[in-house]
Amino acid sequence: GLWGALTALSPQDWEQRQEEDTLLIERILLLVRNVLHVPPDPAEEQGVDGDASVHDRVLWALHISGMDDLLKFLASAQVEQQWALHVLEIISLMFRDQSPEELAALGQGTAGAEHGEDTQELEMLRQRELAEKRARALQRPSRHSRFGGSYVLQGLKSIGDRDVVFHKGLHNLKSYTHDLGKEPQRVPRHRQA
Repeated sequence: GLWGALTALSPQDWEQRQEEDTLLIERILLLVRNVLHVPPDPAEEQGVDGDASVHDRVLWALHISGMDDLLKFLASAQVEQQWALHVLEIISLMFRDQSPEELAALGQGTAGAEHGEDTQELEMLRQRELAEKRARALQRPSRHSRFGGSYVLQGLKSIGDRDVVFHKGLHNLKSYTHDLGKEPQRVPRHRQA
């Protein structure tokens, strides 16, 4: 009912709301504050250990109804600063039974353990990558020689009485001709056959 009254106002209506709408919002916030302000009664709340207290059940009902989202909106919206003290009071009453140390430990409990596991896994992956890099560096030769070698082709005479000196790699020997390395003579297009 209360939440429906607030959500019935569309965003445009929130900007152009009437005085009675502003009063309605204030009354709803004061009602929520007063409900949360009721002190716990240990004589009435004699449940089994681990049972949710009345306060916890009220908080759960607020969460189910979406009231916590509305409170976040009112706390963060620049134009809704008039409700800041009401929202602050409601939030402080929501965490009334919790100590700051418990809340901080609750947030870090599982997150801290997961963060530690993630850090260990990342460190292991980094060490493995460094080891692979070192292994690859050891496998490859330290320096690449651009010099393919020079070979004397016996039985093939060059200009004069000397044997041909071949400066390419041996795998290129099959395609050897005396014209290797010479520019082919260009024939003008009109003289081509």
